[in-house]
Amino acid sequence: MPPPSAAAAQDSLRAGGRAPLAARFAQVRAHTLALAAPLSPEDQCVQSMPDASPTKWHLAHTTWFFEAVVLAAHRPGYQPYDPRWFHLFNSYYEALGQRHPRAQRGLLTRPSLDEVHAYRRHVEAQVHALVEEADEAAWRAVEPLLELGLHHEQQHQELLLTDILHALSCNPLLPAYARNEAPSLRLAAPQAPLRWITGPEGAVEIGHAGEAFAFDNETPRHRTWLQPYRIADRLVSCGDFADFIADGGYRQPALWLSDGWAMVQAQQWRAPAYWIAPDDFRAPAAGWQVFGLRGVQPLDRDAPVMQLSFYEAAAYAEWAGARLPTEQEWEAAYGLPGLQQMTGQAWQWTRSSYDPYPGFRPWRGAVAEYNGKFMVGQIVLRGSSLATPEGHARPTYRNFFPPAARWQFSGLRLARDGAC
Repeated sequence: MPPPSAAAAQDSLRAGGRAPLAARFAQVRAHTLALAAPLSPEDQCVQSMPDASPTKWHLAHTTWFFEAVVLAAHRPGYQPYDPRWFHLFNSYYEALGQRHPRAQRGLLTRPSLDEVHAYRRHVEAQVHALVEEADEAAWRAVEPLLELGLHHEQQHQELLLTDILHALSCNPLLPAYARNEAPSLRLAAPQAPLRWITGPEGAVEIGHAGEAFAFDNETPRHRTWLQPYRIADRLVSCGDFADFIADGGYRQPALWLSDGWAMVQAQQWRAPAYWIAPDDFRAPAAGWQVFGLRGVQPLDRDAPVMQLSFYEAAAYAEWAGARLPTEQEWEAAYGLPGLQQMTGQAWQWTRSSYDPYPGFRPWRGAVAEYNGKFMVGQIVLRGSSLATPEGHARPTYRNFFPPAARWQFSGLRLARDGAC
């Protein structure tokens, strides 16, 4: 019997009960292994930059999360699979002990990939036993942590793809992650001219409320005030961005924020990450090409532009006589007739810094460190991407990255002041 889809498993989970949660646990864990399957052991140990992690580390860390947060605290008599690995695969949880330096995760050739797979199987068996054996009082404490662990693993599923894509982009051979299995953003028809949709104004409510899962940074639901604005009906396409490049967008400092212009100069940015110019020795062609999960492909002018930093998104908006929407505007507009590509295409940079909502309180315990302590120096992105797992996106989701980050599947949608 095939595993349930993520969406079906999520619906079952909301209905309550241990069996649906166990089924979803099995489905999510299996999907992580499926994402890693096209990669060789050598691929899975590579760390191409400090901000990215090796595939093997993602496989181990998501397992560590269930072991450290769920089993160690809530399964009576549980003994760590290997106590030394608590140090190796902790990411940033100060309350759970020391950590191996993030920038050195690629040096962890041991434990081997086979040992990490054995670790995953051991922890999965222990989690299933806990689901079956926990009494009702223990289950009330375990259930929300298991659900958090599943959403945490889904986040790492997307990071697994973005991180390996960066690693493969550093190889002069530009090898494909998977030519026939990787998701594609190719559209069925050419993009129509951009249209403007009038967004809600005045007092609106945003943020999560209700019983369905959300991260703590999506709460509490609260009221905010919006001035009249318009939001673009679609994402900025590769063709749109190619016009920006052709018009000298990367050579005009007046379009750029100061820090962004400094990055352009220091990093010699001339196009989005993974765009390949016609004169590039790695893949010379008559026009622009783009390196993605399926390898090198001709630039599709109708596909959403991706692998942009916040600085590039803001510069394009300035060039287009527009701006980036705030996260409040984006969420308030979600679901309006005529809006396209809000999810499942590319994460969308907003003009909002990643700050706590009014009345925000982090979760209790070790998972209090999950989101709140990163609320400085980051920019919010909304929506989801082609790499976001099924059932993981929602209108209130707040993704966040530093403004210079450009290895994610990040693009942009425009906004303007005033109503139509």
